[in-house]
Amino acid sequence: MDKQCALIVTSLILGLSFLATTVTALRSHDGLEEWGYVEVRPKAHLFWWLYRSPYRVENPSKPWPIILWLQGGPGASGIGYGNFEEVGPLDVRLKPRNSTWLRKADLLFVDNPVGTGYSYVEHTELLVKTDKEAATDLTTLLIKIFNKNKSLQKSPLYIVGESYGGKFAATLGLSALKAIEAGKLFVKLGGVALGNSWISPEDFVQFSWGPLLKDVSRLDDHGLRRSNRIARKIKKQLEDGLFVNATDSWRELEAEIFSSSNYMDIYNFLLDSWEDGSVSLSGTGMSLLKGTGKKRYSKYLSSLRVGDEEIVRLLNGEIKEKLGIIPKNVTWQLQSDAVFDSFEVDFMKPRIDEVDQLLAKGVKVNVYNGQLDVICATKGVEAWLRKLKWEGLPNFLRKERTPLYCGSNKKTKGFVKSYKNLRFYWILGAGHMVPSDQPCMALTMAGGFTDSPAASS
Repeated sequence: MDKQCALIVTSLILGLSFLATTVTALRSHDGLEEWGYVEVRPKAHLFWWLYRSPYRVENPSKPWPIILWLQGGPGASGIGYGNFEEVGPLDVRLKPRNSTWLRKADLLFVDNPVGTGYSYVEHTELLVKTDKEAATDLTTLLIKIFNKNKSLQKSPLYIVGESYGGKFAATLGLSALKAIEAGKLFVKLGGVALGNSWISPEDFVQFSWGPLLKDVSRLDDHGLRRSNRIARKIKKQLEDGLFVNATDSWRELEAEIFSSSNYMDIYNFLLDSWEDGSVSLSGTGMSLLKGTGKKRYSKYLSSLRVGDEEIVRLLNGEIKEKLGIIPKNVTWQLQSDAVFDSFEVDFMKPRIDEVDQLLAKGVKVNVYNGQLDVICATKGVEAWLRKLKWEGLPNFLRKERTPLYCGSNKKTKGFVKSYKNLRFYWILGAGHMVPSDQPCMALTMAGGFTDSPAASS
């Protein structure tokens, strides 16, 4: 570890925070980091970690923003993956990340819902079962963190959700807005961003998987026919309200796609699963590939790769020791099976209506998607966007796209289209995890949807 990194990670003196009662919090000696627990309900504890940006620019007309990052799963850790693998200040080797989103905003990571990562419940029956229940807990956390800190209240809050986290972002956006309007939460909601988000499961399984993979030659006519049969079954189950059955059929469809494509990486259709280290082709890894893969596929929306032992060691070792507040009996995991299983009814339910409500209330909604993703593919996102009832949709659809570049490089990196408070980014060369695959473009995009003042380099 270099000297700069050692200063960031190890020379932290812990002190009591400004928060009280149901909040336990610590902060670094330099004041740039703060973390802690909020007991959102009796015996249910959410863990959060706030980074203040060293690149902050004071601009009265454009206040420095805060981004709340929500990971997917449900049950994947934003403290771990979003922070150390995507947008936080350090990578998993504790080296500084040049593309950290701290260049555009302060960052607040939360292990959500309870039972995820460092967050925990004292009894398993306290796990939430729906997106709205998770949003209620998160709103309680925001109230406890923001209401006693006038400095934080000056910054607009942008809620960013990746994968299943997009459903959390949409439901939290509405819940937080209602709390703000009722005078219970003291913060300005700047907007919501939905990244490769599982907003409408039906549109992904119908339009993204079989047809997309046939178009890019990962499926032939036989694979497409088998996939379409399962997709039609899922559509009927959703229409009949059989959401648990639809979740089981979703697993069946993934297994079919996986085997018919010769084990394609569902995060990036240009790759095979073993190319990114997500599985091993020997021993248990091979048996996992050949089986139905229920456990493996129950984690695909977590935005995590199987066997990432490095980050597990880091979060249960040096980081846990640094934080100094994690109960000894809490073991950090990439993905909580218990949390995923608790969402078996809500998992396949859409959140298009919540997006519609946000747009109708004037909230800025940013949607971004990686070109190479399969599980939350762009074809599916475009399909659910067309279902919006928002009055501005016809004008949005008529708008032309604008090409995007990164820095002085004039190679096309993406496209963007916007009308009023809806903006959509197509990110080229990226799969499911856009900040990991196209960090420069993702950072530029983050600055765009937060309207961040120009930061120093």
